[in-house]
Amino acid sequence: MKTAIIFGANGQDGYYLNELLKREGVNVIGISRSGNWLHTDISSYEDVKTIIKKHSPDYIFHLAANSTTRHDVLFENHDTISTGTFNVLEAVKLFSPHTKVFLSGSGLQFKNTGTPIKETDEFDATSPYAVSRIQSVYAARYYRSLGIQAYFGYFFNHESPLRPERHMSKKIACAVQRIAAGSNEKIEIGDISVKKEWTFAGDVVNGIYTLIKQDNVFEATIGSGLAYSIEEWLVECFRLIGKNWKDFVIEKDNFVSEYKVLVADPSTIFSLGWQPEVSFASLAKMMVEYT
Repeated sequence: MKTAIIFGANGQDGYYLNELLKREGVNVIGISRSGNWLHTDISSYEDVKTIIKKHSPDYIFHLAANSTTRHDVLFENHDTISTGTFNVLEAVKLFSPHTKVFLSGSGLQFKNTGTPIKETDEFDATSPYAVSRIQSVYAARYYRSLGIQAYFGYFFNHESPLRPERHMSKKIACAVQRIAAGSNEKIEIGDISVKKEWTFAGDVVNGIYTLIKQDNVFEATIGSGLAYSIEEWLVECFRLIGKNWKDFVIEKDNFVSEYKVLVADPSTIFSLGWQPEVSFASLAKMMVEYT
């Protein structure tokens, strides 16, 4: 039986990846700072070395991160993403060189001109989060030159019912649930014209597994390539309860968003045989009806 270690097992991606790997007959060792998982600090080389040396896994997935671009979490991002990446790769090099390592990146680390972003596009260090992600890419490329199978998948906006309510998709879905039950609350939102992907997280982890199972492509954007606005999400969610979103939404004045459009060019991952299966409408239904 193959073995996989998931760093960041308590997040939505970790949950769906754990479920996928179990279906594939892979023994999973989940690691997180919270939840019912093994508690190990990925920013500690001694901790990471110990667990990799002990298990010598077939796969390692580094999904751990605080997914925010805020400046005040720069040290946490650096410790978890950058230092964590070096810790994993060095431990693999020394104690488990056969291990395939997957590292997660983000569409936010690229120069965004509003057009679809491909893995070969230019990076842009617009936040501490982006800096940490960019550094991790170069670490992966360096260790790849030393013979380590280090894969890098660049994620775009992806959702599931497991999202915390601080994320826009979940914030809206939860409010719609309460409104359906009789609440007269108002949802305060910034720029509803912003377009991004709304891919199902369960589909994205299938993309991760598709990438790491082959030996020719080591970096790919993993996304649907389809962009929808926040307004379209509002329309779809409120349609499910037969109400007009305009009666329940307040737009913030003078709000400036990080971007107007953030969408992938997923041609590389598509060429490996993966495409998302859950549609925008199906995802909205899944999240609004989640209990």
